[in-house]
Amino acid sequence: MEQRDIDTELADATELLDATSSGHLAYTAKDGTPRVVPVGYFWTGEVFVIATAPTAPKATALVARPDVALAIDAGGTPQETRSLSVRGRADVRVVDGVAEEYLAAARKSMDAAAYAQFEQSCRAMYPQMARIAVTPTWARYFDFGAGRFPKFLAELAERSGQSAAGHDGGQG
Repeated sequence: MEQRDIDTELADATELLDATSSGHLAYTAKDGTPRVVPVGYFWTGEVFVIATAPTAPKATALVARPDVALAIDAGGTPQETRSLSVRGRADVRVVDGVAEEYLAAARKSMDAAAYAQFEQSCRAMYPQMARIAVTPTWARYFDFGAGRFPKFLAELAERSGQSAAGHDGGQG
C-alpha cells in the first residue's frame, strides 16, 4: 500500500482515533503461535504507541518478530460501527519511567482527579516501560453508518439488493 493511501485512511479515521484509546494488537509470540491482546494506544500522527512493562510477553516477542496488526473499533449498532485495521512494524525501546504517550492515552478517558491518581500509581509502579511504536504499512478504515464498507461486502450487498450493514435502519 502506498504511503499516501495509508495517510488518507488514517486521516479519515481521525474521529475514531480521537474518541478511543483502546484496541487489539495481534502479533506472533516467541513460540510461533498467534496472539491477540487488548491494548491501550496513543496515535501520534505518525505511529501508534503502546506501552507496557519491559517483561511483558508482547514486548519480548515483538523484538524478534516485529510484524503486527492493530484493530480499533467503536459503535454499539451496525449503523454506528466504525473500524480501523492497521498492519505495521513494531519498534520496541525501553524507556526510563513512564512513557509519556501511555499517560496521554489515559488522559483521554479520565477526569482530572482520576488521572492524577492514575499517573501517581504508574510512576510508582514502572521504573521503566517498553515503548512499542507501530509504524503503519497498511491501513483500512470502515464506517458502516456512512456507507464505507469492506469491498467484498459492498459487492455482495449490491448483487443481492441488500444493505451492506445488514439492515437499512428502517430508512429504505
